[in-house]
Amino acid sequence: MSNYARDCKSTVIPGLYYRNAKAMIEWLCETFGFEKQLVIAGSDNVVMHSQLTFGHGMIMVGSFHSGTPGSGIVKHPDEIGGAEAQTLSLLVSDCTELYAKAKAAGAKILSELEKKEFGGEAFTCSDPEGHIWQFSTYNPWEAQQT
Repeated sequence: MSNYARDCKSTVIPGLYYRNAKAMIEWLCETFGFEKQLVIAGSDNVVMHSQLTFGHGMIMVGSFHSGTPGSGIVKHPDEIGGAEAQTLSLLVSDCTELYAKAKAAGAKILSELEKKEFGGEAFTCSDPEGHIWQFSTYNPWEAQQT
């Protein structure tokens, strides 16, 4: 039985917590091309909740210590040796331009821009607070099933 919402654009919406969510929201928009749909600010430069869109996808971003239930159950990458338990994958039309922009904006390149054997180009980087992002021109929705 499928229990997903059928009347929305994206049924999987990752959430990220940042120490300086306000600054990182600006960085994500300027560097990666996200657009602010909603930002709810709290006191003392805290972001209680935000919704950033990227094409038909969305992420939610909040301050690491915002006082919300979710902010108390996650670890920041710098608390676990820079590791992550997941990565975010974004489908883009031009990896070359985004790679240069990410590098210039201070993203740490974790895997260089390269052509992939299964199709497209891709690279992986971490943002200034250590969250890991993969960018690819490969579209798995259009890939041939074998």
